[in-house]
Amino acid sequence: MDVFRQRLQETAEAIEALLDRALPRPDTAAAPRLAAAMRHAALGGGKRLRPFLVREAARLFDGDDAQALHVGAALECLHCYSLVHDDLPAMDDDDLRRGRPTVHRAFDEATAILAGDALQTMAFQLLTDERALPDAALRARLVSELARASGEAGMVGGQMLDLEAETAETHDPEQVVTIQRLKTGALFRFAMRAGALLGRAGAEDMARMDALADAIGLAFQITDDILDVEATAEELGKTPGKDAAAGKATFVDLLGLEGARRRARELLEEALAALSPHGEKADALRAAMHFIVTRRY
Repeated sequence: MDVFRQRLQETAEAIEALLDRALPRPDTAAAPRLAAAMRHAALGGGKRLRPFLVREAARLFDGDDAQALHVGAALECLHCYSLVHDDLPAMDDDDLRRGRPTVHRAFDEATAILAGDALQTMAFQLLTDERALPDAALRARLVSELARASGEAGMVGGQMLDLEAETAETHDPEQVVTIQRLKTGALFRFAMRAGALLGRAGAEDMARMDALADAIGLAFQITDDILDVEATAEELGKTPGKDAAAGKATFVDLLGLEGARRRARELLEEALAALSPHGEKADALRAAMHFIVTRRY
């Protein structure tokens, strides 16, 4: 097993355990159905790529690994909330997520909305845990950064622009990039910045992490767009072809399949250049970039 897959698997297992402990259990929760829906959304699947990025960015700057996993678990809660809401009938209206029924199919729409809400607030609850993150200034910085990355000027804003683009007759190239930098890229940027903050990185290093995160996020979305055209439901764990059917602004629509593949390879080179100062510490991140542009799920 290569260094990336080994560390991704290790991170996924650690995040699964952290989330299993943090999330409410139906047999003890105040709202058992809500607890069950939250666990359905967050446990038992997913690459856990965003927590992996937090962990590996922290490693570049000798940040505390336990703290990186804790922040990664918070980020995963935020990400899972976004998936629950994204799958709703008013949004992408999907029946499958990670090879299982989406939360609104397994439960109902109202429960799915509330489960997403609860996972979002759980993310900030984890970031304010002073036992896991003793430095109060660091906790405040992480909360502020995640709020910006996930809100109107980040992921949620990108979601809104993405929905609006469905009814547009044409898609402006700059607009497509903006949508994806917000919708997908903002959480990748938080992951890299959070890891660097845990390692007390300086301004120059933070700028390099921003550039790296932008390349990772854009490459990830381009590959997602390619897979939406080419992959099967079994490979993806969700329904393919929905973006094209909905008229979404995608990089395949903008650049064509070959153009999208070429742009992903260019972003790979940009990311590798940003990692060059970090030597062997960045080997897992280099392998991650190769995975992102060649993956089939």
